[in-house]
Amino acid sequence: MVALSEKEMTLGPQAQETLRHLLRVWLDFERRLSQIPIIRRIDQRSFTPEDYKTLLLNMRPQVIEGSRWISRAASSFTAEFSDIRSMVLRHAVDEHRDYSMLEKDFVSVGGKLEDIQASRRNIGTEALAGYLMNEATKPNPINLLGAMFIIEGLGNKMASSWAVAIQECLSVSEESTTFLSYHGENDDNHMNKLYELLDGKTIAHDSADDIVKTAKVVARLYLLQIEEFDNT
Repeated sequence: MVALSEKEMTLGPQAQETLRHLLRVWLDFERRLSQIPIIRRIDQRSFTPEDYKTLLLNMRPQVIEGSRWISRAASSFTAEFSDIRSMVLRHAVDEHRDYSMLEKDFVSVGGKLEDIQASRRNIGTEALAGYLMNEATKPNPINLLGAMFIIEGLGNKMASSWAVAIQECLSVSEESTTFLSYHGENDDNHMNKLYELLDGKTIAHDSADDIVKTAKVVARLYLLQIEEFDNT
């Protein structure tokens, strides 16, 4: 059984069970992610400036698509799910300009602004963006809480350590890792709100199953996105 933190143990029984399933998905995702060469080079402190530029170039299209599907999802919730709709709307507002941090980081390590602004979605991003937008157009897409669990989990659990590792590898300051540093500091609040929603009365048992399945799909497509860097 996956162990929960003290904070997570305060959730209700159904939310705890859902969270255990989500954490199993996360652990498998984290294991697979660590095996992708560009991510392994971060962990091994062999990350290069070209690796960082590649990372930023490929992240920007996904970040831009993220604000689009989150906004679409918010518009798909009815009044019955106003608590979820409010959380998703706030999330869209918080992150709709995140791409500007990626651009700043790219330029700070020698990249050209016009290059990152012209970056195209790789084939993994195409698959991820298409899936998320399709789900976001469905009525009351509660299942997308599973997508947020994976994507916000990256910021909550990995962004800060990646930022520090990249600073060490490239001998740069936090001013060159503003996107990762920001999400490392702020995504904990997003995760706490997500836990509250999982514990809410609107999350029925069948919804919980859909949330976990969506987390599995998004985890796999996110891995594909990183595996296919620069394959546009």
